[in-house]
Amino acid sequence: MTDDPRALQKPHRRDALTSLITLTGGLAAGGWTGAAQADNFPSMPVRIIVPYAPGGNTDNVARAYGPALSDDLGQPVVFDNRGGAAGTLGVGLGAKAAADGYNYVVGDIGSLVIAPHSIPSLPYKPLTDLAPVSLLASVSIVVCVLPDSPLKTFGDLMAAAKATPGKLTYGTSGVGSPSHLAMEELRARTGLDLLHVPFKGGAQAVTAVLGGHIDVMIDGAALGQVRGGKLRAIAVTGPRLPVLPDVPGIGETVPGFEFTNWWGVLAPAGTPPATVARMHQAIVKAAAMPALKDKLSSMGLTAKAGPPADFAAFLKEETAKVDKIVRDAGIKF
Repeated sequence: MTDDPRALQKPHRRDALTSLITLTGGLAAGGWTGAAQADNFPSMPVRIIVPYAPGGNTDNVARAYGPALSDDLGQPVVFDNRGGAAGTLGVGLGAKAAADGYNYVVGDIGSLVIAPHSIPSLPYKPLTDLAPVSLLASVSIVVCVLPDSPLKTFGDLMAAAKATPGKLTYGTSGVGSPSHLAMEELRARTGLDLLHVPFKGGAQAVTAVLGGHIDVMIDGAALGQVRGGKLRAIAVTGPRLPVLPDVPGIGETVPGFEFTNWWGVLAPAGTPPATVARMHQAIVKAAAMPALKDKLSSMGLTAKAGPPADFAAFLKEETAKVDKIVRDAGIKF
């Protein structure tokens, strides 16, 4: 060992140079590795959070896409049901998940657009905490009556409501439900005056209309009874349904009116655009498959898919529309 400082400094300079070269090379390799990982996405299973219990529409829509997505991505697509708080528990988990391209969540009009009004302490901001990937499906809401009702068409309903304002009753699955919001928008456009009877769920509303306790029901839960002949559909709130092709949309009578339920896939904000694009590509391919279209159609739903930018614009439009309905109607949740 030497006490000469010059003998000590030379190795230190060499070590520093070596470290710098190593660091630079490491950064370059790290950057290359990141690009390679994006190119190879996915390299492990992909998780899609379903924010409702198994067996409901959201779960059915998500799982209908599952096989096609797994085949296209070359990795298992794992569905993680996290029900609770009207879908907001699961969506909140999705918003806070790692933004690594392997975590997604299915959102709907309730958890993404209505929830900010109905849940003051919502743990996420739908327009900023989530990155839209693609719509999955949509469905018009059925307006139905008993088979022997004198209301044969939606025109009959409008005429009866005009003749006896506030007398005809309509049931929905609750205050602030999509069905309720649809009718409030219709009221704003046409002056249609019906008495809202909210229930704690679609099944209870179905029981009420079957028992003759309300005049009209507006809810997707009635579709099975309509197809079984126990109720008669007189209109739908959006485009005609494939399973009810002869039932007109309200927009055919009231130009410009449309209100639908819908579902889409979102990622945590900050997810790499390349992985979002890859997932979007897989969804678009799946939505175009006849087998998937038929499966969703059998449930009364229509497959929908489009670019992330389109879904983002749609989400903003839906948010603005519901904000206006809630404000103008003075809806209290």
